[in-house]
This record gives sequence, C-alpha cells and structure tokens, in this order.
Amino acid sequence: MATGFFWDERCFWHAGGSYAFTLPIGGHVQPLAAGGLPENPETKRRLKNLMDVTGLSKELDMRTAPEATRDMLLRVHPQSYLDAFKEMSDAGGGELGRRTPFASGGYEIAALSAGLAVAAVDAVLTGAVDNAYALSRPPGHHCLPDFPNGFCLLANIAIAIEEAQSKGMAKRVFVLDWDVHHGNGTEAIYYDRDDVLTLSLHQEGNYPLDTGAFADRGRGAGEGCNLNLPLPAGTGHTAYLHAMDTIILPQIEAFKPDLIIVACGFDAAAIDPLARMLATAQTFREMTLKVKDAAERLCDGRLVLVHEGGYSEVYVPFCGHATLEALSGSRITAPDPLAAALDVRQPGTRFDAFLKGEIDHFAQQL
Repeated sequence: MATGFFWDERCFWHAGGSYAFTLPIGGHVQPLAAGGLPENPETKRRLKNLMDVTGLSKELDMRTAPEATRDMLLRVHPQSYLDAFKEMSDAGGGELGRRTPFASGGYEIAALSAGLAVAAVDAVLTGAVDNAYALSRPPGHHCLPDFPNGFCLLANIAIAIEEAQSKGMAKRVFVLDWDVHHGNGTEAIYYDRDDVLTLSLHQEGNYPLDTGAFADRGRGAGEGCNLNLPLPAGTGHTAYLHAMDTIILPQIEAFKPDLIIVACGFDAAAIDPLARMLATAQTFREMTLKVKDAAERLCDGRLVLVHEGGYSEVYVPFCGHATLEALSGSRITAPDPLAAALDVRQPGTRFDAFLKGEIDHFAQQL
C-alpha cells in the first residue's frame, strides 16, 4: 500500500472571475490583469506539476473519484441551499454567499471536490491506502450548512465525515485545521457534538473577522470539543511546532480518535498574500510528521489531509511537496528555494519566547 493522492483536472476548472483580489469589481475597483480571486487553480496545478517533475507522483497511489452524491450532501447541507446552488450553477453561475463566485457547472465541480475528500476518507478507513491527500478545489472549511463564504461552496470535510459515520466506519474524528484562516464552517457544523473534535490553528483577526476566539469551546454535548488557537501575525516556524507539541498533540491523545483529518491550508506560509504568518515548507513537513506519528500511535495510521487555502503560486507547491514527502515517507525532495531567505526572516528569540508563553498560557486554560 501507499499514500493515496486524490485529484481531478475538473477541479482546476472552477472559476470565479468577478473579483479583484478579495474585492468585487465595479465602481472604482478595476479588474486585475490576471483576473479573479486569489483562490485560483494555479497553486494546486503547480503542486501537482511539481510532483510530476520530481517523480513523487509515481510513488503515490494516484486516484480520482466521483462527485459526492445528493444524499451525501444532504447530510450536511439543507435541500433549499443545494437547490439554489444547482439552479444558479445551471443558469451560468453567480454568487450565493460572501466571496464565493462560481461559473457554469460550479455545483458539479464543488460536488467533485467533496467527492475527492469522501473517497480519500473511504480509502483510508477500508485499508485501500495507508493514508491519503485530497487535492480538493473549491475548498470547504468556511462553508456553513446554508451559507457559503471564503471561497468555500460545500463543506468537504464534514461531508466526508458524515459519509464515513453513516457507514459505521468511524465514530470519533479529530479535525485539525492549520489553514491560516479560522475554520468557521467546520466549527459551526460540529459545535454541538462530542463525536468530532475540531481544532483550528489560525491567524488572529484574519478571516472571518468575528469568529475563532479561544473562548469558543462548543455548546451542550459539544462543550470542550471545539478548540481555537488564534496566533498573532508574525508567528513562525518555532511557535507553530511548539503549538503542535504543547496543545495539538495532547488534545489528539486525549480524544482518542478513530480518524484524523487535517484541513491542510498552506496560507500560513511566509509569502502568502492573504496572511501575515511566517511558516515555511519545513514547518508543514514537520507538522505532518508529528500528526502522522500521532495517527500511527492512536488510530492505526488513519490520516487524511484535505487541501484548503494557500494563495502563493510560487510557494504553495513547495509547501505541498514537503507535506506529501512527509505523509508518504518518500525520499524524493523538492528543495525549498526560499529556505535561506525565510530562515533569516523568522521571528527573533524575544518574539519567539513571547509566542511560546502565549501558547503555554492557552494550554494551561484547557
């Protein structure tokens, strides 16, 4: 067996061209020369291309998947939302929520993106692969049941979890979200439940502006099963790993999941246009190794990474490659061309000490 890599060319065809960066065009907002949203196909396509060039693709179990079925989607999203989405998609596209434009066929592409996550989880839980990566696009972790936002049209990870649970394949699922933006959609879906623990590691006060507080711990049966770790702008490699060791890994240990899913955004990387963090390709490699080790100790290695954000066409491919090297155990590498420059730009020892103190303070309150 090997690491499964789930992708489909059609996901690269998802389009939303009515924005300039994150602002709707019109009035005094001039369209960009490149057009569209920062969430564009090139970061994902270049990751796949880099893997092909280095030969890493040949060491992975490359697969595609069918679209998530209507029944799968209905476990998370109400019929009214799906009907409105489908109707607008068939009519040529549009926008249902906030920063979520799509073109004709957007409904089917979003269902395919969710289907990749569903298939990746299924393959891991049935033992068809050791672990898996789903190159899902459009992303999903901001999508609420009835309101899409932040480039996310369907809740990919939640759809995959609900499908697995409906088949009795997993009872307890730990969702680690290291995308730089708060995973508000996943949080909302599981806020009242104790069978799925969501932990979001994100830049404080980025997106959405009104969610992601440390004090938001879940409600009712779900109290204590929702965790947020908001970190200040400028957090870099050392503090990210300290958060993994001090908070995230102990929480995984305590929860004893049947499956771990990572909402794998690469927008905490140092040159991402939508964030101000200082993670590097090595950060993502080491975080992947840590969570992979936890999965091997706690749930027979059952680990799935589902692609979320990351908007640097230059750097996402190297962060993704490093992640997949770690996930698969491959010796094939794509040396980080920015490593030396980003090492110099890491927070100084005084700021790192402050960040570690903040993380330790969070840990003491759990």
